[in-house]
Amino acid sequence: MNILAIETSCDETSLAILSAIETENGTDFVVYAHNTLSQIDIHAQYGGVFPNLAKREHAKNLVPLLEVTLREAKMYKQTFDITKEEIGSDISCRLQENNEILKKLLEHEPELYEVLMVFLPTIRKPNIDMIVVTHGPGLEPALWVGVNFAQALSFVWNIPVIPVNHMEGHIVSASIHGNNFSIDKSKKIFPMLALLISGGHTELVITHAWGEYEKIGQTLDDAVGEAYDKVARLLGLPYPGGPKISQLAETYFYSLPEVRKYDKKIQFFPRPMIKSDNYDFSFSGLKSAVRRYVETTHPDLLNREQVAYEFQEAVTDVLVEKTRKALKNYNIPTLAIAGGVAANKRIRSACESLIKEEFHNTNIMIADMSLTGDNALMIGVAGYLSFLAKKSNLKNDSPLLANGNLSL
Repeated sequence: MNILAIETSCDETSLAILSAIETENGTDFVVYAHNTLSQIDIHAQYGGVFPNLAKREHAKNLVPLLEVTLREAKMYKQTFDITKEEIGSDISCRLQENNEILKKLLEHEPELYEVLMVFLPTIRKPNIDMIVVTHGPGLEPALWVGVNFAQALSFVWNIPVIPVNHMEGHIVSASIHGNNFSIDKSKKIFPMLALLISGGHTELVITHAWGEYEKIGQTLDDAVGEAYDKVARLLGLPYPGGPKISQLAETYFYSLPEVRKYDKKIQFFPRPMIKSDNYDFSFSGLKSAVRRYVETTHPDLLNREQVAYEFQEAVTDVLVEKTRKALKNYNIPTLAIAGGVAANKRIRSACESLIKEEFHNTNIMIADMSLTGDNALMIGVAGYLSFLAKKSNLKNDSPLLANGNLSL
């Protein structure tokens, strides 16, 4: 089965084309093409992502990115390369006869409609069996662009479309490695604990089987990535703040004497909820503690590298402790770590050390650096697994809806 995946939940426009083949032990996937356009440089000047600006960029990027992706997947064939009989009444006639339906479908993305109406008649229907698209959670204006784009392609090409939960995509991303990979469906890897850490989410989710999820913990206020960005602003660092905080923290770490590097008794900033009886998180208080310190310290005495380091250590301690508690209490054989903040080297290293030192029989899977951010490949895999788990079907019997607050 060939899959076209679409991801527009925030500030990355991403498309992927991949195939899925069932085997005795699971599913073999082959990636034919995967392309992502980031809007970071556009939003950086505003210090964060503006939903309507993200929506505009998605609408502008999707059709050119689709052409590039189809070409890379060797599924791009222009109409002048095929016979009139092959064209028949397929795409061109379908567009003409149903122009008003498409116009209504894309009424909130008029520029996307215009470009799509020019592009689609020039190509032959690609060898795609399923379209999957992120429909939440995320920025709703951005999500709607991808959802409506998927529905338009589904209508014109007569291909079923499946909605995918963005967080399910992140869980799956920890199992993706390279362009040829397999997803295990055996029971030996379940239950799997997923630590999902990003700019919008901080969650602990137990995967009982693909498509069966139980959220046991989440942030009560700021997500961990959001806290990184806010602390970065306090320190006068540009957006996105996470990588900048990490760089400063690493510099400070190497300046410390060996005896101080691993001294957990010294805690410069608080570790919110680290001793609570649940698996929830809170980073608002930590951010406030950093703010108080920065505002009450003379600028000449403020060491930004130290603040970054101490903040990151506090975040890491909380994430690791909550994960440790869940692994112990639920007797979990597999730990998966994913999301944008999973690219943080300190957090990755701390989680690996936790498994190595305390949970020898637990397998750890961390998303590849290239897949920690939002991407269509993880959405494509998650959509197919959802289909296999009978959570979604291949019937277009109900309209797709974007839901910015969608939960697992």
